[in-house]
Amino acid sequence: MTTFEHDRVVPFKSSKLGKKEQVAQMFDDIAFRYDFMNHFMSAGIDRKWRKKAIGLLVKDQPKSILDVATGTADMAIMASGILKPDRIVGIDISEGMLEIGRKKIQKADLQGTIELLKGDSETINFEDNSFDAVTVAFGVRNFEHLEKGLTEIKRVLKPGGKLVVLECSKPRNAFARWIYGLHMKIVAPSMGKLISKNRNAYEYLDASINKFPEGKNFLNILDNLGYTNTFNKTLSLGICSIYCGVK
Repeated sequence: MTTFEHDRVVPFKSSKLGKKEQVAQMFDDIAFRYDFMNHFMSAGIDRKWRKKAIGLLVKDQPKSILDVATGTADMAIMASGILKPDRIVGIDISEGMLEIGRKKIQKADLQGTIELLKGDSETINFEDNSFDAVTVAFGVRNFEHLEKGLTEIKRVLKPGGKLVVLECSKPRNAFARWIYGLHMKIVAPSMGKLISKNRNAYEYLDASINKFPEGKNFLNILDNLGYTNTFNKTLSLGICSIYCGVK
């Protein structure tokens, strides 16, 4: 398996823990403010991004969906409303995020459709060919071993099943890129420290986006791992991207 630069980007540089353990700790720490910060920092556009990503599955009509790095279950809940599948399983390495997600699922009365389990992309506890579709929203940057996670996802997809990844990316337009850089390097960490009491999380966000193999580089990874019909779409001047591949 290839090691990428982003695989080595961690939230706490002085920690001796591995990336996976550090990411879990980071999200446990900010879980209580994660939803607010997410929607506040994106001015609510993140909801539209999720809707567009889920829309790419409408014609496939998946009955079973795995949502990897589900966090507080925003993607799973929206997918349930749009796609009406029989079953959605969300997995995440942060128990703190899952606790909040379970409360949201209960409030929406979706316990019969959505189940949240602790787990990570590299060791998915399901048999081969288990799901019609897999979604990952703002989570592949947090994989400790990107290719291993994507390979494991392909394993649990049914033949013909689709992977849909929603991830942050960098704008190509020079002015938009400058504004975006200012926001990510100054505004986001400052707001993170003020609201969630955790500046490291938002400094890590910027570093992990900068090192992530986005665009054609990510499509090449999917192609090399055996995914077919791969493509990507950029959203909102390129600050977000959707990637798709089929098993």
